[in-house]
Amino acid sequence: MLFEHMETAKQHEAIEARVKRLVQWMQLKRYSENTIQVYTQVLRVFFAYFPLREDASFTEEDLMEFNNGYILRRNCSGSYQNQVLSALKLYFELAGNRLSLKVILHRPRREHRLPSVLNKAEVKHLLDAPRNLKHRCMLAIIYGCGLRRGELLGLQLHDIDSDRGVVWIRQSKGMKDRIVPLSVKLLEMLREYYKSYRPEKWLFEGQIRGEQYDERSLQQVLRQAVSKAGIRKPVTLHWLRHSYATHLLESGTDLRYIQELLGHKSSKTTEIYTHVSNRMIQQIKSPFDSL
Repeated sequence: MLFEHMETAKQHEAIEARVKRLVQWMQLKRYSENTIQVYTQVLRVFFAYFPLREDASFTEEDLMEFNNGYILRRNCSGSYQNQVLSALKLYFELAGNRLSLKVILHRPRREHRLPSVLNKAEVKHLLDAPRNLKHRCMLAIIYGCGLRRGELLGLQLHDIDSDRGVVWIRQSKGMKDRIVPLSVKLLEMLREYYKSYRPEKWLFEGQIRGEQYDERSLQQVLRQAVSKAGIRKPVTLHWLRHSYATHLLESGTDLRYIQELLGHKSSKTTEIYTHVSNRMIQQIKSPFDSL
């Protein structure tokens, strides 16, 4: 048992040394914290599958074995398989082992699913559900500004530009800044919130002043609001962002502006909302009507 414990500890140290090396390089290149977390998780799984192997000893056959014996056998998603490929490609390039990753681990075909959205009545019920003013404000900003979860939690007091009526989203996905319009109604809600809570740094702080609001607590806020609103759908925070984009499109906002507001790199990403917009669909006349 002692030798087994020593062997396990040695394996753990070897894995963490590799992870640390990749993390340091990714931080130097300003990768997002989320990407770093995903890649390090992938590395830990991969090297635990091949304990005590040197970087230079890995072959294409090893990668094929991991793909078939771990990813496919566990029925992992296509997105996870893509993450594995990206993480291993980056790691082995840094390690100087030029494996033919693209030949062995083909990137799976992407699933094309339509974004899930709520109608305006459902959104109103959801945003009115929380009694707590802070909770109402957080959900309202995600919908009212089309924010991602991390963008909301990363907002600081100076990001709210009340004079110009905009919210600054800084260093978001792709390390890009952008601004989004802030409605007068939402600004009034935020002023009421500020008077009640007086946050110090982050716009939304947790139980300890000066500390960022917890991601898991935000998820719980949403679950409680969905339940109280009587919505029987598997609503996520990202549904509010999808609903924001869809409702903008239905009100006549140009897709190019929606792309900028959402921070999409490609217009093709934004065009998917045309497939769920009621206004667009209702304008299409069925040939049955002309018979």
